[in-house]
Amino acid sequence: MKHRGAWFAAVIGGLAWCADAPARAETIGVFTKSAGNPIARTVRAGAEAVAKANGVTVFHYIPTSADNVPQQTALVDEALSAKRDAIVFTPVDVKAMVPVVQKINAANIPLVNVSDRLAGGSAVAFIGTDDYSIALDTARTLLKAMGGKGNVVVLEGPDTIPTAAGRLRGFKDALKEFPDVKVVFSKNAMYARPAAAEFFKAMLKLKPPPQVDGVLAANDAMALGTVEAFKEAKVKLPLIVGINASKEVVELIKAGDVLASGDYNGLIEGCLGAEIAIRTLRKQPVPKEVMAKTAVVDKSNYQAYEIPAERRPCPTLESVAAK
Repeated sequence: MKHRGAWFAAVIGGLAWCADAPARAETIGVFTKSAGNPIARTVRAGAEAVAKANGVTVFHYIPTSADNVPQQTALVDEALSAKRDAIVFTPVDVKAMVPVVQKINAANIPLVNVSDRLAGGSAVAFIGTDDYSIALDTARTLLKAMGGKGNVVVLEGPDTIPTAAGRLRGFKDALKEFPDVKVVFSKNAMYARPAAAEFFKAMLKLKPPPQVDGVLAANDAMALGTVEAFKEAKVKLPLIVGINASKEVVELIKAGDVLASGDYNGLIEGCLGAEIAIRTLRKQPVPKEVMAKTAVVDKSNYQAYEIPAERRPCPTLESVAAK
C-alpha cells in the first residue's frame, strides 16, 4: 500500500462481503486529518482493512495539520490527476472544502463523506457519529456519579469544528436535568491536552482555588490534561469524563483516575466508508447515511475497549443495520 504523509500499521481483520474483485484492482483515495489525529488514524485503519479484504488499493492523503485547507486542496488535485476510482473524504474544513468536492463531483468520482458533514457538494453517503447523543449520555454518567449536585468545569472544543458544537449542546442539555449542579467555568481548551493542563494548573494556583467536583471534557485529550494538572498539584482528582474512549483513557478508567469516556472512534467510519465506496464502484446498493451507535465506557465495560480501536474487527453495513 502507498501512504501519503505517514505510515501506520493496520492489523485488524476484515470480511470480504463484496462481489469478486475485477481483474484491474480498483483504487480508493482516503482523505483524513493530520497523521497525529487519533480519530483519523482509526479511519485510515478501517478503510485499509476493508480495502485489503476486497482486493482494492488504498492511497492515503494526509495533511500535516488538521486545518490545512491549501494542503488538502492540493492533495485532492493530486488524487484527481492519478484518477482514483473513488474517494473517502473527511474535510479539514466543512465549508472551505466544498469547491474542491465539487471538482471531484465534476470528475464523476464517487465520494463518501465521513466524520464531518460537508456543507455542500455531492456525496454518495455520509458516515458519522452522533456527537450530541454521545455527550448527553457521557455527561449524565458524570452528573449522576456526582449525586446530582456540586461544581463542574466544562472543557469545550473549538467552535470551528463540527463535533465540538454537538458535544457542547449535549453537555448543556444534560446539565439542565441537574439544577443543583453549578458550572464554575466553561472553557474552550482547543481539544488539546496542553491547553487543558495549563488551564487547570493556573486555576489550582488561585487562592483559594474553586471547588471542582466534576469535569466534562469534550474529548479525551482534554481529560488527560485535567488528570495531569491535578496530579502535578497533588490535589485530589475530581470526577472526570472525556469522549473518544482512547486506549490511554481506558487505562485511566481501569485505574480509577477517569470516571468514563464516550465511545467515539473513527473505525466504523473508515470501515463503512470504504465498504460503501467499493459497493458503489461495483454497482451495489448503499444507504445514503449511517450514524454509528455508541456507548459510554466506564468500569463496568472497559474490558472490551482495552484493544486499541485500530486493531478491532471491522463492522460491516450488515452488522450495523442489525443493531
